[in-house]
Formats: sequence, C-alpha cells, structure tokens
Amino acid sequence: MTGTAPPLLGRAALRRLPPERRPLVDPAALRTRVVHLGLGAFHRAHQALYTERAAADTGEPWGIAAVAPRSLDTVRALRAQDHLYSLTELHPEGAGPRVVGALTEALAMRPDAARVDALLADPEVTVVTLTVTEKGYHRATDPARTPALDTTDPAVAADLAAPDTGRLTTVVGRLAAGLAARMRAGAAPITVVSCDNMADNGAVLAAVVRDFVAASRWPDRATVLDRLAEAVTFPATVVDRIVPATTAADRAAAAAALGVWDEAAVAGEPYLAWVLQDAFAAARPRWEAGGALLVPDPAPHQLTKLRLLNGSHSALAYLGLAAGHTTIDEAMATDWGAPLVLALCAEVAPTLPPEGPEPAAYAADLVTRFRNPAVGHRLDQIGSDGSLKLPERWLPVLRRLRATGTPTPLLELALAGWAHATRPPQPAPDPAAAALADCWRPAAPAAATVAALLRTIGAPDLAEDTALTTAVAARLPAIAAGRVEL
Repeated sequence: MTGTAPPLLGRAALRRLPPERRPLVDPAALRTRVVHLGLGAFHRAHQALYTERAAADTGEPWGIAAVAPRSLDTVRALRAQDHLYSLTELHPEGAGPRVVGALTEALAMRPDAARVDALLADPEVTVVTLTVTEKGYHRATDPARTPALDTTDPAVAADLAAPDTGRLTTVVGRLAAGLAARMRAGAAPITVVSCDNMADNGAVLAAVVRDFVAASRWPDRATVLDRLAEAVTFPATVVDRIVPATTAADRAAAAAALGVWDEAAVAGEPYLAWVLQDAFAAARPRWEAGGALLVPDPAPHQLTKLRLLNGSHSALAYLGLAAGHTTIDEAMATDWGAPLVLALCAEVAPTLPPEGPEPAAYAADLVTRFRNPAVGHRLDQIGSDGSLKLPERWLPVLRRLRATGTPTPLLELALAGWAHATRPPQPAPDPAAAALADCWRPAAPAAATVAALLRTIGAPDLAEDTALTTAVAARLPAIAAGRVEL
C-alpha cells in the first residue's frame, strides 16, 4: 500500500473484494428491525455478526440501527462508509479481515434523538440490544443489592427534569422515553436485550427503565408502566468475546488486506459465544444460525463467565500493571500468569452453580485465550471502572466463601492489586477515582485504607472483616515493589 491512499470502504468498493472478504448479505436488502444502543467495537464484533448470520441464513432482512450515546467519530466514519466496516479475527498465526454488512444506520443519541425515538416506536423494530458498560445503567448502590436506578445521579436527575426528550443524555432515559412513546401508540410488543457484563443483566435493565418511568413527570406514567409489564420483556444474556480497542496498526493491516481504507475497523479474538434467555416478546433474528444458545435460564453461564473470565481478567489487569506489563498476553507470559488464572478459578469454583460450564475445563480454555499474542488486550483498558466491576466479579464470591470459613488467598491478592491501582497521584480510570484516592490518608494503617476502599464500592460488610482487610494489606508491599507472589 504505497503511493496514493487506498479508496474508502463503501458499497461501491465491495466489488473490488474477493468473495470471502465481502458481507454475508447484500446490505442494500436489509431493513432496520433492530436498534442497538452502544456503537462500540464490541457490538460490531459480536451481536452485529450474529445478526448478519441470521439474515444470511433465513433470508429475512434483519438490519441494525446502531446508536452511539457519546462518540460522534464512529458515527461519522460509518456514515461515510455506507455503514460498512471490517472485522479481523486475531488468530496467533494471522488472519485477514472480512467486511460486515449488518448495519443500516449509524446514529448519535442526542443529535439524532427524534430518529431514535421514531425507531423505538416503530412496529417494524422488534428488538433493542445494549452494550453500554456497567456505568451506563446508573444503578444505585443498594445495601440489599437489589437493582434500582440511582435517581440522585446528576445525569439521571437532569434527564428526569428535562422539559422534552430531545435533551436526554443517558441511555436509560432515552430508552425509557422511546419505550413510553411506543406504549402510548399501542405499538407491537418488543424485546430489550442487555448485552453487558452484569449478573441478572436483564432484571437490572428492566428495573432501571421502570424506575425512570416511575420517577418521571409524565402524567400517564402509571399507564406506561402497566403497558411495559404486558408488552416488553428483558431477557438475561451472557456475551463473550475479547475485543481490544482498535489501534492504528489494526486499521493499517485491514487496509493492506482489503485494498480499501476502513476507519471503523475492529478486531477480536477467534472465540465467540452468546447465551440468551428464551423470553422474547416479538420476532427476533435467528441468532442460533451463528451459534447462539437459547436457554430457559442463563444464570449458570452468566455467573461462570463473570466470576471466572471477568474475575481473572480483572486480577491479571491490576497485578500485571503493578508488575510493569501492558497487555494480557504479557502478563500470561510471566511465571505467575497461568498459575494465577487456574488457582483463582479453582478458588471461585465452589460458588458456581453445577448447571454451568465445568470450571476446570473453562479455566484451561481461559489460559489458552489469554495467551493469544495477536489480541494485545491492554491491561489499562481491562482495569478501568473497577468500582463498578468488582461488586459483580469478586465481592459476592468473597462474601459466600468467607461466610463458610473457606480461605480466599487468591481473591485477597487480586483485591490488593486493585487497591494498589487506586492510589494517587495516578489512579486507574474510574468514575469513583477521586473518592477511592481519598481513602489513602497519610500515616493511616494499610488495613484501614483497604476497609475505606471497600466501603467506597458499597461493601461495608467486607470492610468490617478485619481478617480480610489485614490479609489484603499484607499483600500491598510486594505489589508496590512489582512482585506478584501467589
């Protein structure tokens, strides 16, 4: 690729590509029947692929209108490329990209608010999916740990006070307003599918949407809530694929392979999985065509993924960063990386339901996946937003094991790695970064600092466990020196 720049990816460029690089469907034949909130790399490397495969397998025109809550760059890039983009599967031996044709529209949530609202009320649209990360749900910290919307959150409070829906800035507010308009119009039932890494993600999403409606100033909110209960379902799901942030090298490699420039290129590991609760209110894509699994209750799969994959991912991130590493495969190349994953999974395994994947085999697969040098998943990306992730991934396990007197040395080590990452002056990116950094008081005993950190992330019960806080504190000097001692 020397001399003149390659042409931009778009429908006109598809004929230049060999058949194996082209979309599985004719993009022009699709109609918008799915709305996706969260136009990030993960969606483009996961749900969009399943939907494209479903359309190709059935001949039904399932197209996706993807909505970006904040970033306009991706919206602009996709619009300039006729909503096409490429995906490269990151095999260790290398692999070429393929263009994906599942998207029919790319929208910015606030500038395109009227179009988003119209789509959410459109009877042709029967599915909404979301990938907005844990913080996009604005979930309240509840001592009873039941899902509820944090109506005191400034962004939520501003949406509740907004004089019209065009000024809404949260995904929860936008979704609630769109669904309310659909309910008022008596439109067809619809299914709303959370694809974020949270336990009981369907129930969480249902709760925050309903709480927003209940707290709104809409005079018909009681009627809207009744209609939501009748016409909208929120199935739980488990999504799995490691999709690192796209780099300039990824874009250059895609351009070299395709002969066209793709500003919206994504790359992900070869592994791909999706488990969904079979609780749909209306027509949906036949995602089984791409290997999705429909089950009555995905909770066993969900807990296994959260506690083994996501839990060990977070542990590798914090400990790897402390030891001076940059990516997951670098951490796995140490003498402690694979033993950490296997031992942590073994420690967590007694808390998992027997109906889920077999823990030892699952852990062995994780070692293989994490070692893949082609993925290059950055530890700082994985380690962000720990105050939101740890209450899902580690804390319920600690509570359960410690309640039975079971030792938790690996979780204590992981927790120490996270505690170290909250230290000022450069704590890990986190919405609670300032509050966490404030826990590090000069001359305060290390165990007291650990306890303060736990209280800050909504775990006062664990903060009172002096054996736990002392054990975590005892790990901090080695971690601060860059040593990971199992």
